[in-house]
Order: sequence, then C-alpha cells, then structure tokens
Amino acid sequence: MNTTTTQGVTVSVTTNYLPDYSSPGQEHYVFAYKIDIRNDSEFTVKLLRRHWYIYDANGAVREVEGEGVVGQQPVLEPGESHQYVSGCNLKSGLGKMRGSYQMERLMDGSEFAVEIPEFTLVVPYRLN
Repeated sequence: MNTTTTQGVTVSVTTNYLPDYSSPGQEHYVFAYKIDIRNDSEFTVKLLRRHWYIYDANGAVREVEGEGVVGQQPVLEPGESHQYVSGCNLKSGLGKMRGSYQMERLMDGSEFAVEIPEFTLVVPYRLN
C-alpha cells in the first residue's frame, strides 16, 4: 500500500491486476486500484476534482482530469474516510500512476491540492 498525507488528508492506494478482463495477446492489461481518502485534519473538506498521470512502460503517458471521483464529490468531516475503486488499462503490463485531488475546506472555501502517491501497475508474472 502506498500512502501520503497532505495538509491532514491521507490518501492510500492498493492495486490489483485483473486477468479476466485482460488480453495480453492484444496488449490489453487491466488493473483496478482502491483509494482510501481519510480526513485527519480539523476541517470538513470536499473533494472537487481529480488529476491523474498514467505512465505505460511502452512510453505512452495519459493525463486524466475531471470532477470528483467515480461520479461523486465526497464531503469528509474530520476523522471520516471515503473509499472507491476504479481502474485503468495499459498496453505493456507495466506502468505507474500519480496525481492529485483538488479539495475545498468548507469552512472558508479555500482550495488546496492533495497528493495521490505514485503507485505501480504490474502484471504479476513480470515480477519474476
């Protein structure tokens, strides 16, 4: 699990390769990642936007940006967490992702960026 904390908001990531949805012969490798966002600050925060960089070992880089996460803009009181699962596909079976969330402190409307820790996406047999 990869974890980082920014201004009291902790983001943890775990990943899984999904062989049933992948087709290595067609260079199609599918991964799921589970994100846990925990508000350890003293303020209520709202997740506004996400910004991802997806790196494939074949040299391709994709940038993904948009509102919320999987159709939601969760509001987290101090001590609360929000979890979600999403996924991505690669052509090489080896890559990494990193990014950030744009958050808002509801108390005063101030916005700040929360780092999403870099994590790898690896087909298990590539580790041998």
